[in-house]
Amino acid sequence: MQLGAFSISLNVQNIEASKDFYEKIGFSVFGGDIEQKWLIMKNGTTSIGLFQGMFDKNILTFNPGWDEHAQELDTFTDIRELQQGLKSKGVEFISEADATGEGPASFTLEDPDGNPILFDQHR
Repeated sequence: MQLGAFSISLNVQNIEASKDFYEKIGFSVFGGDIEQKWLIMKNGTTSIGLFQGMFDKNILTFNPGWDEHAQELDTFTDIRELQQGLKSKGVEFISEADATGEGPASFTLEDPDGNPILFDQHR
């Protein structure tokens, strides 16, 4: 089961202050739009998302089909296959991808401590 690129999406109070802090410790802006209150920042192969006012909790994120540089992988496990495999193991879902669809889709889980985990396929 290939989960894809991993990042953490942080619920920040002040996008400018968070951007400045993460730049000080070695991250640089990789994508996003600070005017829309979201940025993707990278340091080597490590990615973090900064999101102001978009969700309540920090979110662990996996992107099937992408590597750590948001480049498409030649082969990957489709999100619907991941979902079915997790369902067969008894994992409960907060939201689900359309099992009959194809292309971009997402689903969400929570770990036993209530931490949201987003699986978000962009291709």
